[in-house]
Amino acid sequence: MSGAARRWPKVWLFDLDNTLHNASPHIFPHINRAMTAYIGEHLGLDEQAAGRLRMDYWQRYGATLLGLIRHHATDPRHFLWHTHQFPDLARMVVFERGLKAMLRRLPGRKIVFSNAPLHYAEAVLDLTGIADCFDALYSVERLRFQPKPSPAAFRCLLRAERLDPKRCIMIEDSLINLTTAKRLGMKTVWVNAGLRRPPEVDVRIASVLDLPRHLGHL
Repeated sequence: MSGAARRWPKVWLFDLDNTLHNASPHIFPHINRAMTAYIGEHLGLDEQAAGRLRMDYWQRYGATLLGLIRHHATDPRHFLWHTHQFPDLARMVVFERGLKAMLRRLPGRKIVFSNAPLHYAEAVLDLTGIADCFDALYSVERLRFQPKPSPAAFRCLLRAERLDPKRCIMIEDSLINLTTAKRLGMKTVWVNAGLRRPPEVDVRIASVLDLPRHLGHL
């Protein structure tokens, strides 16, 4: 690690899906179908009702899993394993060239902070070639199945890494997750191609590759 990296006082917390790679074209549609099928099978619902319940829990809690645990005592490990199986993940992962070079140029410690299960998160990081850019990976299992935007998820990571939230920069595509980060005192970066910048966002970037240009604001 360079001297500049050692002197950088902040710690970068990176979301995974739609932040470090683009999950929308292939991965998210596959996961959504798998979750709907799982809910239908285990709760005895038809496809339409299962899809509505999946979306309802996602909108209410920020993660479908949390609603299933709270209301149906669903085993989170069983759910995550069966909903994150992919026929050919290598062909489904979409990421930008230059990602690894950008992360290596970025000073300071870097941590992946994701609601995804460990086996999937590790696979994506390996396929994108950036696993060795990070000092730690916090998947939903390591967060004790308390996914973002729950403050408990953030506090779990902060305690484990002995971090002051004021030293952290959260990079996310999800505005609701950034809202929690901001309330805890973190700097926030919203990965979003739009033009608006809500008050809970310190920096908005269209691509994570733009991050180094905004070091002065962070």
